Amino acid sequence: MRSIGCTDIGRLRSTNQDAFVCGKLADDVTFAIVCDGMGGASGGNVASTMAIRTITRRLTESYRKGMTIASMQHVLESAIAAANIEIYDAASLDADLRGMGTTLVLAVVIGDRVLVAHIGDSRAYVATAEQKLEQVTKDHSVVQQMVERGQITPEEAKTHPRRNFITRALGVADTVACDFTEFVLPEGALVLCCTDGLTGLVDTADIAAIVWKTAMEELPDRLIAAANRAGGSDNITVTVIGE
Repeated sequence: MRSIGCTDIGRLRSTNQDAFVCGKLADDVTFAIVCDGMGGASGGNVASTMAIRTITRRLTESYRKGMTIASMQHVLESAIAAANIEIYDAASLDADLRGMGTTLVLAVVIGDRVLVAHIGDSRAYVATAEQKLEQVTKDHSVVQQMVERGQITPEEAKTHPRRNFITRALGVADTVACDFTEFVLPEGALVLCCTDGLTGLVDTADIAAIVWKTAMEELPDRLIAAANRAGGSDNITVTVIGE
């Protein structure tokens, strides 16, 4: 199992506030982390970079051979809490960084089991050999809440004026709730993590079509190119874990 990723500034932004990392903790343990920063001219970049650095360091230092998914979740809970307070404290001490935060989506594959953690509206998907693309995460966003309450339809959510308003972010308060999802990775499947720079511009069906006609090595670049063709109105980051 391996992981690859790519990030792009898009066509309209002057800076890239996304950040990502891909890596391995052991031969059978692979991970990817994606963050989409927010807050001022530089705050978003600072928050996403801090989150990636802190969580990766904690994950690397805490991993032990033979670690179970349950143990890994405990490690991630601690790492995410540490990143949250680090970002929150930095913002409290620097007026230029006040209000900064970041989304988070993180996938760890141990053997054939996957653990996904997420905060905000960056997403994880699993693409199966049956050419299905299933969203693993549920957005922490205003429009997702409106869909669940029956106030708007999923189609209306795509163009709603509040579609970019998230209800959770890493670093904006001294504590944050993180959702975890665990599942078995089907043979031949891929785990895709991305920011809303992709999903806000490219429909799920179009993402799936690209996934199943593209070699894994080319997939992040192809998906980013699709988002840029659709306008590239945001930073775009994509990671993929697979064989």
